[in-house]
Amino acid sequence: MLNNPIVRALITVFKWFPVVFISAVVIWSYYAFVVQLCVLEIKSECEKAMYLIFYHFFFVMFAWSYYQCLFTNAARIPDRFHLPPEQVAQIDSALSIRNYDSAKTLLESFGRNLPVYTRGFNGDIRYCEKCKAIKPDRAHHCSVCERCIVKMDHHWINNCVCFNNYKFFILFLAYAMLYCLYISLTDLQYFIKFWKDQLTEGSAKFHILFLFFISTMFMISLCTLFSYHIYLTLTNRTTIESYRPPVFSGGPDKNGWSLGGWANFTEIFGDRKLLWFLPIFSGNGHGHSFPIRVAEEDRDDLLRRSQWSEEGAGDENPVVNFSYASSSLRIENERRPHNSLF
Repeated sequence: MLNNPIVRALITVFKWFPVVFISAVVIWSYYAFVVQLCVLEIKSECEKAMYLIFYHFFFVMFAWSYYQCLFTNAARIPDRFHLPPEQVAQIDSALSIRNYDSAKTLLESFGRNLPVYTRGFNGDIRYCEKCKAIKPDRAHHCSVCERCIVKMDHHWINNCVCFNNYKFFILFLAYAMLYCLYISLTDLQYFIKFWKDQLTEGSAKFHILFLFFISTMFMISLCTLFSYHIYLTLTNRTTIESYRPPVFSGGPDKNGWSLGGWANFTEIFGDRKLLWFLPIFSGNGHGHSFPIRVAEEDRDDLLRRSQWSEEGAGDENPVVNFSYASSSLRIENERRPHNSLF
């Protein structure tokens, strides 16, 4: 049924409903603040000018970050992680007759030279049966985007929040929160005048009333969400990893990717402080390393490190590649009960 072109077209249209709703709320807030409050209600020209200058700064930064979140293509996994057709056929054949040992052997053979150090909860290589690919570390399959996404955090509105737009998402939360806070604070005195019946008669008074309620409500919600994602940034976790920690050869470790608060922050925002506040890709994914575990060593020691390499850091949609400092890592090859490969 999902392959029906009409059904898929309806799903595509439905995906854009949240975007249209949020855009409509923002457009209304612009009209209510600029026209109804500043132009029609505020009498002081100096106050009016100051309100409009700061409002448009927050509005532009908020809209820019929102656009980057929506239209930055989610990072795809590199081609080298996709299995060739002949191996896909062999694995599908093995799975069809429930020969999980054979399928596991084929996957381990293909993945031996790939920089993959995390495992499924049963200890097997993480394999995406839909994409026919071995999942890179921190990659997950998005059922909405219908493909595997590098360092996937979650699917949001009409795009995946992941490696190459996570900074934009955090900035969107920050500027949206500041946008709502600014509207609430500047609208507060006129909100009080509404209850004292001191506003000019007309529709402006109701726009001012609802503008305060809606901006305050969104500000509180955004503050909670922004605080949570700052915590995830400083601990180098994704939303998925906060609920399901990555599994290394020594077992699950929720802090397995953490390099310390500052290094975790600059991994996403970069070292150039002037770019921290702009929705432009500036992360240090290519300059920092991630700790991995060796099977025969203690799982709590950070013994080796891997590096992300990113090509075209200045591009809008950077291409993610993976390079690693060591090729001598040995992966534990245990025989376990095979109820699933994932």
